[in-house]
Amino acid sequence: MMGRFLPADHSKGDPNTIGGYIAVHDRPAAFEGSDGASYSVEIVTDSSDDRTRPFAAYLLFVRWRQGDPVASGHLETEFIAYGNTEDEARALVGALSLNEVKTRLDALIKAKNAEQAPWWDAMRSEGSS
Repeated sequence: MMGRFLPADHSKGDPNTIGGYIAVHDRPAAFEGSDGASYSVEIVTDSSDDRTRPFAAYLLFVRWRQGDPVASGHLETEFIAYGNTEDEARALVGALSLNEVKTRLDALIKAKNAEQAPWWDAMRSEGSS
């Protein structure tokens, strides 16, 4: 499959926010995670099971295998924003700066690595603080 190039349309939003970037560039934003892997990010909405705020949105990071256009995993945040509609919840998450999104990605990577660390490394880390 061949990639396509579409020129940025800056009339669609602020490219420094995640929602604006997606709108301006007509594609998901991509980041290099603190683990050296490539990730693309999407804003996802779901029902929140809260009648006062029935919809919620979060970030889904897809990890790409090096050298191949094949997904090799994913990470996702907790619900970040709530709204009365899916569009409202999506817009609230879409207002996050790209720097904030990158910070959230790196925090998820750090948490995943901590979960996968052998117990003796976890104990060593706790004792060194």
